[in-house]
Order: sequence, then C-alpha cells, then structure tokens
Amino acid sequence: MVAAPDEVWGERVVAVIEPVAGQEPTEEEIRAFCRPRLAGYKCPRQVMILPELPRNTVGKVLKRQLRELVRDDIDNALTPS
Repeated sequence: MVAAPDEVWGERVVAVIEPVAGQEPTEEEIRAFCRPRLAGYKCPRQVMILPELPRNTVGKVLKRQLRELVRDDIDNALTPS
C-alpha cells in the first residue's frame, strides 16, 4: 500500500496488487477483504492491479517506483483526452 495525494485529506491509501497466478481479484473483493481487518482510514480508497510489481535484483518491492506509478495513474486520469 502506498499513499496518493488527496485534495480533502492530504493523502489517501492506494493498494497495489500483484495477483497470484490463476487468480483475478476485483477491486471490490480486495476492499471487502480489508474492511474487517483494517481501521476505516487504512482501507484502500483505490486499488491498482499490476501484472508484476517493480522489484530490485534481490526481490524487494521498489516502493518509490510504486508511488510514481500511482501518481502517473492519477495524473493520466485527471488529464482530459
């Protein structure tokens, strides 16, 4: 999970998911999974499903790149086509 800018709250939670092979969870299924396990303010407002998370050579998730992906996705959604 990473933070994305939010006009009202300053930041909002975005879940970035790499699904297990053979499974295709929906955004609503992910939110429903989180609701009973997390406080309301920690539940993701947005869900991004990626085929593969960016990782370094050791296999750790590159959170800086995830934040950039989320920001780019938000910028693209706000830009009129």
